[in-house]
Amino acid sequence: MDKLSVMQAFRRIVERGSFARAAEDLGVSPALLSREIKLLEESLGSSLLTRTTRSMSLTDAGRVYYDEASGILDAVTSVETRIRDGAGAVRGHLKVNASSSFGQTVISPILPEFLEAHPDLRLSLSLDDRVVDMVEGGFDVSIRIRPAMPDSALVARKIGTMRQRIFASPAYLAQAGSPERPEDIAGHRVIGFLLADHLTKWALHGPSGATTLDLDPAIRVGNSLVLRDLLIAGQGIGTLPDFVSNDPEARGDLVRVLPEWELPAPEIFAVTASRLGMDAKVTAFLDHLRAAMAP
Repeated sequence: MDKLSVMQAFRRIVERGSFARAAEDLGVSPALLSREIKLLEESLGSSLLTRTTRSMSLTDAGRVYYDEASGILDAVTSVETRIRDGAGAVRGHLKVNASSSFGQTVISPILPEFLEAHPDLRLSLSLDDRVVDMVEGGFDVSIRIRPAMPDSALVARKIGTMRQRIFASPAYLAQAGSPERPEDIAGHRVIGFLLADHLTKWALHGPSGATTLDLDPAIRVGNSLVLRDLLIAGQGIGTLPDFVSNDPEARGDLVRVLPEWELPAPEIFAVTASRLGMDAKVTAFLDHLRAAMAP
């Protein structure tokens, strides 16, 4: 038996007043209990119980051990109960990591309603366009956008799909002309996203199949929101994720270029470090996020 099990066995023996009754309660043999208590006494160098054929009583050392062990066991039970009870409650400190553009355009607008619904929750939101070490950063969940997640100790759950399309401003297209075929893009000023897999190679799919463009972007930026603003300002043609392009497209600030052609659609993953499942605060956050992302 481990130390806590021995403490529990000793406590049960004292409270039941019998090795046999305690053994029955614990589902073990009286001989096993007797051997464990003997080993305990030897390790302590002191007798804990005085036993006769008719009775059993605590020694002074036994009384001290019983009182202290009972306090330890009660404390362990209390901690376990508090954790189990709290596992279903949305409270504590939720630490979320996401890219700057996704955090500002998708997560930020939904936070007020989420926090109002869970007033006992503390929140830290870290925005970083590079992949962070979740364990080192202490994050509960990281939102990552990838074609696929590599095998790792992390647990990735798909929560959505992102569409990537080509955009420019009406003013730029009026001045430079609108591409009619994918190959025409090479003759335009291209704005590239530094952290994208498709910085210099656009793999497009459309009505006539798939084609790949080798490009040399004249402007390269490391943030999708900066790229969006440059496109709106008429600085060229570039690709944007739908959560960045939706609003300026709806306002008419940006228009689709080659609207029947798109880049591959990566997945949006919620990544956690634990394989034991998500606790209540992470589950509540992701449920709220999925609802906001629903079409």
